[in-house]
Amino acid sequence: MTTPSTDATSPQAEAPAARRLLIVGPPGAGKGTQAARIAEELSIPAISTGDIFRANVSGQTELGLLAKSYMDKGEYVPDSVTNDMVRSRLAEDDAQDGFLLDGYPRTLDQVEALDGMLTELGSALDCVLLLVVDAEEVVQRLVARGAESGRSDDTEETIRRRLEVYADQTAPLIDVYDRRGLVRRVNGMASIDEVTQSLREALATR
Repeated sequence: MTTPSTDATSPQAEAPAARRLLIVGPPGAGKGTQAARIAEELSIPAISTGDIFRANVSGQTELGLLAKSYMDKGEYVPDSVTNDMVRSRLAEDDAQDGFLLDGYPRTLDQVEALDGMLTELGSALDCVLLLVVDAEEVVQRLVARGAESGRSDDTEETIRRRLEVYADQTAPLIDVYDRRGLVRRVNGMASIDEVTQSLREALATR
């Protein structure tokens, strides 16, 4: 089998081969903005668990109604329901050639579930993009955003708690993907355009 050329002038060099991606970063790191940019460039869907939940609930799917029954009682939606929603989304036509997951997996059990889903689909993650940020600067950024938008959940106490939860939940996930050689760390404190360029370079050099 002939190995594709990696010369800088070849078509393969112009677009990174990594197309099954996960973006990770704490609240306020700019994941949503960067996910949308990278997904558009690669012509793959940016898939967030928030979007999946909203689509299922508004569409009154069986899974959406089940999730809503927990949410209406103020209870945590079980992993099994979240996993089934993600499995259904990844099986859709637009995700067959790649996807960028944002907000999933959040737990080690979800990492295992995602592994199973991708095995069923005959694929695997290509790369995990980790936005590295300064916690104190993120706190100030989100507090300022809360003041501007009137968001009641952007108090300093709430933000610090969300960052603690993220750190507790995400560190084990990063360790798992690090051992697989998938993690690419990018400085999330740079300008939006600089972060996007760094993500491009991370994908091109994986």
